[in-house]
Amino acid sequence: MSERIKKIGRELKYTGHRVKVYEDTMLTPEGEILYYDYVENRNGAAVLLEDEEGKLVFVKQYRQVLDGESVEIPGGCMEKGDVTLSEDILTKGEAPPDMEAFISCARREAEEETGLIPGKLHFINYIVASVGLFSERTAVFIGTECTRGKTNRDSDEYMDIIRLTIDEAVDYIASGKIHDGKTILAIYAYKLLKKC
Repeated sequence: MSERIKKIGRELKYTGHRVKVYEDTMLTPEGEILYYDYVENRNGAAVLLEDEEGKLVFVKQYRQVLDGESVEIPGGCMEKGDVTLSEDILTKGEAPPDMEAFISCARREAEEETGLIPGKLHFINYIVASVGLFSERTAVFIGTECTRGKTNRDSDEYMDIIRLTIDEAVDYIASGKIHDGKTILAIYAYKLLKKC
């Protein structure tokens, strides 16, 4: 695939509270000019937590995009402090150079939203909500060996904690109670890894 579409320009069109929207100018191998949208947001992390009873921990919160509640694994965007760790808690192979920031973000978000701190994290994969539009990568983990910490939710976060068995979580997907991509990925990865 030697001939490809090439980006020849990017122009900022809109700056929102969390995102920037650009228009990319693209050139095809045939010389045609195309325009693509590009939405920039911070990277983040999310983690499916297993509590001391073997139940999976989710948060239920209002999402304005849905104009309703969503059941999800805890997660959020990276912050400036998400760059260093004093110990390696990752349990899967070689990690990319920026993995420490994703791990730090996952642990922070887990504690802030649920009060649980995962002692071990298993990296599943990165997801991109729409590879043709969004820049944001979200690292998805499974967190085990949790200890108790303290919740510290953002001022706009109103959420309930839900604990489910793996079978109940799969039923939530099948019944449409869970439709968040990172959460579905984490549940099925957990099921596969645990061979439930």
